Amino acid sequence: MTTVSSPSDSVLVGRSAKMRALLEFLNVISNSESTVLITGESGTGKEVTATLIHQSSRRKHRPFIAVSCALFSETLIESELFGHERGAFTGAVKDRPGRFELAEGGTIFLDDVDDVPIAMQVKLLRVLQNRTIERLGSTRTLPVNVRIIAGTKRDLRHMVAEGKFREDLYYRLNVLPVMLPPLRERRDDIPLLMDHFLERYFRRRGDDTPAISAGTKEAFMRYDWPGNVRELENACERIAQTCTCGTMRIGCVSMSILSQAAKRPPVAHTLPSSLDEATPISLDARLQELEASLIGWALKVSNGNKSKAAELLRVKRSTLGDRIERCGLGRAEAAEKVDRRVAVPA
Repeated sequence: MTTVSSPSDSVLVGRSAKMRALLEFLNVISNSESTVLITGESGTGKEVTATLIHQSSRRKHRPFIAVSCALFSETLIESELFGHERGAFTGAVKDRPGRFELAEGGTIFLDDVDDVPIAMQVKLLRVLQNRTIERLGSTRTLPVNVRIIAGTKRDLRHMVAEGKFREDLYYRLNVLPVMLPPLRERRDDIPLLMDHFLERYFRRRGDDTPAISAGTKEAFMRYDWPGNVRELENACERIAQTCTCGTMRIGCVSMSILSQAAKRPPVAHTLPSSLDEATPISLDARLQELEASLIGWALKVSNGNKSKAAELLRVKRSTLGDRIERCGLGRAEAAEKVDRRVAVPA
């Protein structure tokens, strides 16, 4: 497992092949002075990645300035990035440096660069080409020594084709491309992230982190996490604030996660390490564990309604009843028993 932290207490955690390759690439490019374009869905960690690049560079003792281009209107973004002179517009009562000047000698991270208006893209291109800026309301050219990292959740190539993003600016930004994989494409990292975030939030609560049940990890690994790592972190914080169990069980997980997780097939379980030593294992026992896990999820999501659970599992209600008995699951405690007794290696 590789864990890389930033001062903001955010991390890049990974043991999956995609994350190992990403972290190796970040290590290679960190000391470069070239512009970086970080692409990834919302919540994948673009600012964290930009911060880590800065921290690993020769500029690490100089400022790191992060700005979301989506926060500012077309009339404000130029002033925010390049600064303004006194009297440049109504309310400009004094000179004010922009984000590029504040990042002098360090790194500026332009997140949501896809939201930069076309007119402003021309001026941003000039900064990349000439490494100079002009404050709003000024004719003076100021040199800037700043490494630029840009972030986007959209495909800039498609925006170029649609005429919404300048092609020359795209090529200037896309010197060192970094693509952050969504969490659903690196499910092996989910248990690691769970451990990290739960430990963090239970520690802040002043408590030891309880054990995580197999069913809870199974639910997290089945869920697609459209909000990616940010959403997973929020889910872990919620559990840490509400869980009073000795062991975190599926009852601690929100129904929004459970209902979506139940629609996915079970994750591919890792075989016990003892198999490498040719230790016998009961195939029937493993299959029964898997069957019990699926039945437990269906009962949990359907609030114990066997007819609904049978629909979710695409079996007859009578068949479900037989299988519940065969797996030894009690009626009232079916979901809890599965969570307690089914071991699902992470």
